[in-house]
Amino acid sequence: MPILAYTGLTLLLAISFYILHKLRHVHILLYDVRDQTHHDQAGLFRQLEALQGLYIELDLKHSLPPTRGWAASPDFLLEVARHARTLKQATVLECSSGISTLVLARCMQLNGGGKVYSLEHDVHFAAQTRAQLRRHGLQDFATVIDAPLTPYDFDGQSWPWYDLAQLPELPSFDLLVIDGPPQATRAQARYPAGPLLFPRLTAGATVYLDDASRPDEQAILRRWRQEFPALAQSSPGCEKGCALLRVG
Repeated sequence: MPILAYTGLTLLLAISFYILHKLRHVHILLYDVRDQTHHDQAGLFRQLEALQGLYIELDLKHSLPPTRGWAASPDFLLEVARHARTLKQATVLECSSGISTLVLARCMQLNGGGKVYSLEHDVHFAAQTRAQLRRHGLQDFATVIDAPLTPYDFDGQSWPWYDLAQLPELPSFDLLVIDGPPQATRAQARYPAGPLLFPRLTAGATVYLDDASRPDEQAILRRWRQEFPALAQSSPGCEKGCALLRVG
């Protein structure tokens, strides 16, 4: 066979193998896209179900603010609401205000008593939450506390966390919901909730940590497990991850 013909055949085979490789890669990508689309659709459906369940559970007369982006997801809110509805005359503390404040305040209203205290470092978000509470007629069941981030020292390290100076001198809390400070504040930004607030939990109290599937929150949970072994940890299935801690 002439050298030129042999070279041409070799080049043609190489091109054919390359095209087949690329086609196989595209084929695999299409399957991945299909699977991801199905997963996303199923996840969206679950959130719609949870949102509908939340409206039914709370018998709301006005619409809630959006539950996408930084806000707590419907499945997390429903998980918290169902537990809060079992409490009577509860004292609830929340780290970060927003839609969860409305949900918890409505639970207290339906329960016939109880109070929510929400720590918020952003004055704009605090004002928005207060306006939403008034819109829903829930201002008597929740207080949004302006709590700018201030440095706290733990093991020689500084953590910017909510200033507790304005928090009323309450003896203990029955429910603690942790959805702040923002992750961008520093590594393991929500860790201080443990040493600062866990000692003030009542017997049988419950703690909910949002975004628990993130590496930062997983690291926090490991630290809390070592430092507070009396708190049993579990993980209800939620979109962004949810950790549930109970006082024995």
